[in-house]
Amino acid sequence: MRRRMGRPGLLGAMARTAVVAGTATAVSGRMQRGQAERSAQQQAAADAEQQALVNQAAAQAAAQQQAQQQAWQQSQQAQQPAAAPVPAVDRVGQLTALAELKAQGLLTDEEFAAEKARVLSA
Repeated sequence: MRRRMGRPGLLGAMARTAVVAGTATAVSGRMQRGQAERSAQQQAAADAEQQALVNQAAAQAAAQQQAQQQAWQQSQQAQQPAAAPVPAVDRVGQLTALAELKAQGLLTDEEFAAEKARVLSA
């Protein structure tokens, strides 16, 4: 068979066009996938950064709330009057007073012994 020289025939042109179109489609698809992957990575990084900011803001809000609560509790404690101190029992003073009453004759020996037992048992 004879071979033609020059321009390709209709079948050759169609084959060449198909090859070029297929290659262009493959390259285009690969570029789109690469762009989609880069976009997904950028979106994931942005989401992680935003989540970190949200977590930081929540931690600050919690710390501020806790500080306010502590300040409120301290102000409440400051407003409450201090409890009156319970007077300590002065046994020695009471026994001395009883001895003076007995020496003055105001207490009998039995009354002195009963009061002395009461003071010492308290």
